[in-house]
Amino acid sequence: MTALTLSTAGAATLRADALVVGVAKGPKGPVVAAGAEAVDKAFDGKLAAVLDAMGASGAEGEVTKLPAPAGLKVPVVLAVGLGSLPEQDESYDEEALRRAAGAAARALHGSKKAAFALPLDDASAVTAVAEGALLGAYAFTAYQGGEDKAAKNGAKNGGPKQPLAEVALLGAKPRDKEHKAAAERATVVATEVNIARDLVNTPPNDLTPEAFAAVATATAKENGVEVQVLDEKALVKGGYGGIMGVGKGSENPPRLVKLSYTHPKAEKTLAFVGKGITYDSGGISLKPAGHNETMKCDMAGAAAVFASVIAAAKLGLQVNVTGWLALAENMPSGSATKPGDVLRMYSGKTVEVLNTDAEGRLVLGDALTRASEENPDAIVDVATLTGAMVLALGDRTFGIMANDDAFRTSIHEIAEEVGEASWPMPLPEDLRKTMDSPTADIANMGVRMGGGLVAGLFLQEFVGEGITWAHLDIAGPAFHEGAPYGYTPKGGTGSAVRTLVRLAERTATGDLG
Repeated sequence: MTALTLSTAGAATLRADALVVGVAKGPKGPVVAAGAEAVDKAFDGKLAAVLDAMGASGAEGEVTKLPAPAGLKVPVVLAVGLGSLPEQDESYDEEALRRAAGAAARALHGSKKAAFALPLDDASAVTAVAEGALLGAYAFTAYQGGEDKAAKNGAKNGGPKQPLAEVALLGAKPRDKEHKAAAERATVVATEVNIARDLVNTPPNDLTPEAFAAVATATAKENGVEVQVLDEKALVKGGYGGIMGVGKGSENPPRLVKLSYTHPKAEKTLAFVGKGITYDSGGISLKPAGHNETMKCDMAGAAAVFASVIAAAKLGLQVNVTGWLALAENMPSGSATKPGDVLRMYSGKTVEVLNTDAEGRLVLGDALTRASEENPDAIVDVATLTGAMVLALGDRTFGIMANDDAFRTSIHEIAEEVGEASWPMPLPEDLRKTMDSPTADIANMGVRMGGGLVAGLFLQEFVGEGITWAHLDIAGPAFHEGAPYGYTPKGGTGSAVRTLVRLAERTATGDLG
């Protein structure tokens, strides 16, 4: 993990491999942002003119490297775009700062230390820049570079470039309680987002349900979180027909993991439930060619839940948080569930399986029922659930459904606040009847149009009566296949972790809408 320090050193005196400054898009060209005054002075007040001559505009995420002039203790000045210049007396948007810091950190892979002289008007800006830099510095290199991957000269010997090793925030005050707390929180949150990314990026031959459960168990114990793991024998004995029905076609048996973080002064309890399909072939309803290659990411919901519970524990939040990881591998075999089979879920309801590729809702159904038995104040499930949600909202925005409009609105506001694009979605009652089955209590499929909403309606059937519940369908943003941007890497993104952590914080302080 990249180290983070708060520095009172001046931009002209700190020694580092690079100095990062912000530049905004003004009406007549690039405008140097606050924090870079000493750097501009070293350029004789002509930094904006030099950047303009280099073709820089200040557009969001734009990166321009310049050789440092005399008077600076760094060899390189990196100017990163912040987007539009804010109105007079207004601060830069936190997400703009977060993305700029991320873009700069990505551009400095292979460097040992970089000083960030971006605008830091308050503690919130410190959090945003710190988060962006730590998230942007992320790289998944565990399977690259052979024997040299961990060596300092790994890149020279064919290994990958290592992430930026240290970020120093200039202008942040290490003795200021708010700045220090902001940096500490950013470090915890970014660390857990990056751990979720690691899990999503890990090949499915290494991250089986059993292996995921082992990681969760070890990490939970290290952080004072109680853990309980139900193996396949316990799942059969307990009547978890949904989880077993999905996992029985694989040689790697399923698991249900319960993580419990408790605070002695907590007055509220949240339950987070994550879909953890460590690989999804579609089962007997096999996915077509071209749709299998990224299906290691189908456990991103469980990764987000796991990371969020650990973050709550590290932050010592005054709220009880229970995480449920519904882990299975969906494979075709002679023992696999077939279309037309009927499963008896943990709740006792029967489900006719019309499509074995609609498996996430089956494992979540069992986990939602089990989570409901503990009567939490609210349940939030997170899942890469439907391609229909990607069609509806694209690949950067997750959908939010809920049985309570106010709760759905609160989660949407929280997600936007922390920089995770989301959109509230309805649960139309008329779609529920499309899952009626002549054989069982409900089918796992309904009409194709509005399929993401149909899936949400299915999940709602397994939430305990009177319990506030929300469903986050992160199928779009959980795995990024395009070029990196801002603080978002290629591959696993850690989607929903920041939203869940902020939800836990708001619940702890009683500031939830």
